[in-house]
Amino acid sequence: MTPRIPKAELPTELRENLIEQLGAVPEPVEVMFNHPALATDNLAFSARVGAWDVADASLKTFAHMAVAAQVGCSWCLDINYFAALNQNLDLAKASQVPRWRESEVFTPLERDVLEYAEAMTNTPTTVTDELSASLLDRLGPAALVELTVFIGFANLSTRTNTAHGITSQGYSDACEIPLTARPAGGSRVASTA
Repeated sequence: MTPRIPKAELPTELRENLIEQLGAVPEPVEVMFNHPALATDNLAFSARVGAWDVADASLKTFAHMAVAAQVGCSWCLDINYFAALNQNLDLAKASQVPRWRESEVFTPLERDVLEYAEAMTNTPTTVTDELSASLLDRLGPAALVELTVFIGFANLSTRTNTAHGITSQGYSDACEIPLTARPAGGSRVASTA
């Protein structure tokens, strides 16, 4: 699929840095650069979000993937498989996030985080007092606040990408794990395998 908004030309230094870091220029960045100030602010905020380190990185990556699967953002699933590889996360586990309810590879905490990510993504949200209290007890206030804002940022990213028509760009090819589809009746994300 071609993005619904044309890609803009990026500054040469930024283009080269993105290619060096990721092997290709992410299409969301190219589309956002139709509004350079917004794109620059979004890149800066994304970097800050990525630097937060109170909540466990694997929990945040899996939460972002759960949001992406629910919203139907194949680009976010794709880039998060790539992130999982670079963070040395369990790739077999990462491949199961879109079908986490049926999978037996996740710990009770990971399952609750995935449920929390989906509950935050529902419209209206469906986060329960019990789930929040359970996560607060196990993660602590700072990590739960970070996880919550991270999931909110994941919703911003996934919804922006899907609205712009941006789809998987092949980052997960480096991981040798296919994009996994949710079970029937789930998200609109289809397997590329």
